[in-house]
Amino acid sequence: MNLLSLPRARIARWEVARSLRDLPLTAIWAILAYGGAILFMTPFVWMLSSSLKTQAQVFVFPPEWLPNPIQIENYWRAWTIQPTHLFFWNTIKVTLLATLGDLISSSLVAFGFARLRFRGRDVLFIVLLATLMLPAHVTLIPHFIFFWVLGWVNTHLPLIVPHWFGSALHIFLLRQFLMTISVELDDAAKIDGAGFFDLYRYIAMPLAKPALGVVAMYSITSHWTEFTQPLIYLSSKHLFTLAVGLRAFQTEQGFDLVHIMMAMATLAVLPVIVLFFVGQRFFVQGIVLQGMR
Repeated sequence: MNLLSLPRARIARWEVARSLRDLPLTAIWAILAYGGAILFMTPFVWMLSSSLKTQAQVFVFPPEWLPNPIQIENYWRAWTIQPTHLFFWNTIKVTLLATLGDLISSSLVAFGFARLRFRGRDVLFIVLLATLMLPAHVTLIPHFIFFWVLGWVNTHLPLIVPHWFGSALHIFLLRQFLMTISVELDDAAKIDGAGFFDLYRYIAMPLAKPALGVVAMYSITSHWTEFTQPLIYLSSKHLFTLAVGLRAFQTEQGFDLVHIMMAMATLAVLPVIVLFFVGQRFFVQGIVLQGMR
């Protein structure tokens, strides 16, 4: 063996030995990962399978995972047996308006906490973080009374307007990201005559796109799947969101049309799944940028 190749050979043997030592641990993690994936995917697969079956096939035991024949008309019935188009429109309207307000208000407040220097700023930020420890259900009754006095009950306003005043979690996430942006960029812009809102619009927000993308995904998913607040504030069926519409369908039909309900649930969850696959790049880009900083 050549002397020059000896160290390289030893390194190769050492890497092989280390790989063999780590193999049991790697196998355990792989089993846990695949097992967890199967566990979490099983309800979705069952829902998708049931949405393509007849009512009788849904309750067959052991379950038949592959529907035969495929009942694609279940989706048309799910769209027509209930005003599903209204449920979709209401959910889209509430989600988009609430998310837009959340992004604007949370980013503006976060930029203020990250850049402005004023007395009591840190104390105010701690108070903001303390609100995260307050369970949301504790404030349901005060909120309901407040919106009832305003005459907003049985409208979409209680689901939209509060989010135009920011979210504590999203303010925290955006503030932490904005703190990593160099202040020298602000100083250079100020020399050119930029004001506070110019710094916010032209410096901070373009650089914070990864964080804004993550916050937007969190907000959209939260509003799209929200059940408790629409259930409390909405009583007219033509105002229902998808989550409350599904509940109303279950209450009216019971277990008589489970296959139709599964088709309706599949239609409701598909936009969230598409959003996840489309928005993965925001998470990856955010992680890469944080690592570079």
